[in-house]
Amino acid sequence: MKLISWNVNGIRACLTKGFLDFFHQTDADIFCIQESKVSAGQVELDLPGYYQYWNYAEKKGYSGTAVFTKKEPQSVRYGIGIEEHDREGRVITLEYENFYFVTVYVPNSKQQLERLSYRMEWEDAFLQYILRLQEEKPVVYAGDLNVAHKEIDLKNPKTNHHNAGFTDEERGKFSEVLNQGFIDTFRYFYPDKEQIYSWWSYRFKAREKNAGWRIDYFITSGSLREKLLGAAIHTEVLGSDHCPIELEIDL
Repeated sequence: MKLISWNVNGIRACLTKGFLDFFHQTDADIFCIQESKVSAGQVELDLPGYYQYWNYAEKKGYSGTAVFTKKEPQSVRYGIGIEEHDREGRVITLEYENFYFVTVYVPNSKQQLERLSYRMEWEDAFLQYILRLQEEKPVVYAGDLNVAHKEIDLKNPKTNHHNAGFTDEERGKFSEVLNQGFIDTFRYFYPDKEQIYSWWSYRFKAREKNAGWRIDYFITSGSLREKLLGAAIHTEVLGSDHCPIELEIDL
């Protein structure tokens, strides 16, 4: 199976910048997006051969996720079952016979880390949700996790040490996930690969200079290790301040 995840930073804007060209070219089995920034009825995508599932934020023009899949899932869940955390359209779970697929857009801690304490609560709740799913069958989850885990995962670690996305607290929560046996699939295949990022600021010509961060991930249950076939980060694809990421897996 080919799986694709992309934070499109506004699907309507991304549609004017080649989204559909990339979508059709990749011919993914499952394609998920984050930060759709639309409400119900604001966009209609004609994607023949795909089932579509959208989770919208209550706040207009904010957050939101979607999944497009060739194979109809057995069930679909929106959110993680906690009202406080489910108002922003951040999670969709598809259940298949052999696995769960989850797309997630993790809250940003914001400038001055004004949302860091909420982020920590969210991280704990989401991990517990994933662990409960895993008790039933293996889990693949993908999306913008809003954290660069190691210094190798961003261009300027020293100057960003206390900034959102690279605080000790956020990196620690990601480590907790891996300590539970989950796999960062890109690092599984490329443990030492440098200067491969998935997000670049729109400011300071960051993408031109490749001053980026790797904050988009495919994470799988450890039990799927032998099923992993390949991982890629499509840095050449424009259309958003993030680029698409890919996982090939035998499921």
